[in-house]
Amino acid sequence: MSNLLRYLYTEHDFEHKVIQKKRYSEPKIYDANGDLSKRWYVYFSFRKIIDGPLERFPNNIYSPQHYDKKERIEWLKTIQRNLSVLLKDGFNPYNPDGNFNFENEDSQNKSISEAFEFALNIKKSTLAETSYKGLEGRINRFEKWLSENGFKNRLIISVNKKVVTHYLNEILISTSPKNRNNTRADISTIFSTLEHNEIIPQNFVQKIPVLKSNPEKNKSYSSTEETKIFDYLDKNNKLLSLYVKFISYNFLRPVEVNRLTIGDIDLNDKIIKIKTKTGFKLKRIPQILIDEMPDISSYNKDAFLFGRKDFGQFWDANETSRRNDYSDYFFEVKKKFGLGKDYGLYSFRHTFISKLYNTFIKEMTPEEAESNIMSITGHATKIALRKYLREINTYIPQDYSKYL
Repeated sequence: MSNLLRYLYTEHDFEHKVIQKKRYSEPKIYDANGDLSKRWYVYFSFRKIIDGPLERFPNNIYSPQHYDKKERIEWLKTIQRNLSVLLKDGFNPYNPDGNFNFENEDSQNKSISEAFEFALNIKKSTLAETSYKGLEGRINRFEKWLSENGFKNRLIISVNKKVVTHYLNEILISTSPKNRNNTRADISTIFSTLEHNEIIPQNFVQKIPVLKSNPEKNKSYSSTEETKIFDYLDKNNKLLSLYVKFISYNFLRPVEVNRLTIGDIDLNDKIIKIKTKTGFKLKRIPQILIDEMPDISSYNKDAFLFGRKDFGQFWDANETSRRNDYSDYFFEVKKKFGLGKDYGLYSFRHTFISKLYNTFIKEMTPEEAESNIMSITGHATKIALRKYLREINTYIPQDYSKYL
């Protein structure tokens, strides 16, 4: 009996020593007695030295501040449970080679929503309005997808390469390689911003390959299609008719037409000021377009030439939205004439540049024709112009039957 007691006492002493030398205390939750205005967190103690005292680890692990009571408890319990497993497995928070770095807890504890909001605010101050709106739209769609696929209220560091790749594959299947690549680029931009601000360790999206993409081109209209559309617009929609003629006769892009204000039009000198991303350029207004212009002398110079429903209106919307509205207006015209997705407002620019070139080439050498077109369309080099003319199938020879 005495031997058994001696053994039991020995085992008790051993267990006591193990407990005494345990390097950590079990993580605990501080909930501020339910006060949501205060920060809730997980905390624990640890022995820096094996034989030293337990000391409160200086960096708490905070719950996202915007969570409600239920969300905070769930989040903190998850952290508490995972941290307990790590500590049991020998994790040392003071070891710089450990799996986690608590020194940057305020950053790396950002939720997906907080991280995206932070990065978007940074990019908003550096990007043009159109570029930012495109970026914001794609990131908001990605955040919504994450929320719908098990990542609601999770930390940004939970989003890894596999998750982003899965999302990009869905974009590819449902849309196109071009949209998938553009989405990848925008997500990478955001993750680079997060990396630079030490919110994530690295931007792994850069390692996801870009797919080969063959961009879709708007087709030019046939002479018959062009005539039918113009006749219909002249009779039914004067606003959209002039909008289309600015694209056609001044060889502008739709978004450039939407940027025009009344003050950009000088009918006396027949000059139009075109706003670009870097400044502006001046172009000649051909008489054929001046003849179509309404009387704009009484309009406010700061009003848009093409408003939402009429000429000379103020319009509280960004240029992308304004352009999209006019694309929607023209969509009804496309439906009337049975035109597919290959045709749009941009097609008028292609159509009229082709018409201009084929007229010039009858009277000029190819070099002269190209030089004259460059001064009208604004192409920077002949190489760029020739590439464009090939893409829109301008180079079509005359009938060569007599040579066969």
